[in-house]
Amino acid sequence: MAGWLTLAVLCALCAAQTPTTPTSREEFTRRLVAAAIERTHHTIRYESAYVGIPYPSGDVPADTGACTDEIIRSYRAVGVDLQKEVHEDMVQNFDVYPSKTKWHAPRPDPSIDHRRVPNLMVFFERKGESLPVTRRAEDYAPGDLVTWDLGGNVPHIGIVVGQKTPWSGRYLVVHNVGEGPKMEDVLFNWKITGHYRYFGPGL
Repeated sequence: MAGWLTLAVLCALCAAQTPTTPTSREEFTRRLVAAAIERTHHTIRYESAYVGIPYPSGDVPADTGACTDEIIRSYRAVGVDLQKEVHEDMVQNFDVYPSKTKWHAPRPDPSIDHRRVPNLMVFFERKGESLPVTRRAEDYAPGDLVTWDLGGNVPHIGIVVGQKTPWSGRYLVVHNVGEGPKMEDVLFNWKITGHYRYFGPGL
């Protein structure tokens, strides 16, 4: 009897610690933004090289990553596995993704496809909301995903968060441009190539 009671207590504790699924887009955005900001407390060595990882819920080593990995990890914190979502869409629609032409990949690869900005741009446009690219700071809201060309056709991605700078009035962006995840006023630092919102497959 005591053993069953102990097991019941442990199960209850586990259930209490399991994150609940957001029930609205507002809650999802709030938690996504919090997850993105939390990423800025991690020390990450920038590394974009190919790494074979498990599927689903695979990740590169926790102390490494590129700009896309900050987006992936932020979404995973609110229950959305971009590795799985991107891979499943690419299996069914490989021809619409740049992996086939840009990297000459013969088939989807769940270890790298979701870690490439151009693939994420296609995915967010297909499965989320593609929003206007403007030079108006007020058009960009917390939770929005922004992609840039850093120059020389080098893609980059970040997520807008709900904190503003007092001098510019713009929302800050969490991104990793080579020095680990940071929260900075960089929205208009480079040429914007995409503007998206994505609430996961359930919302």
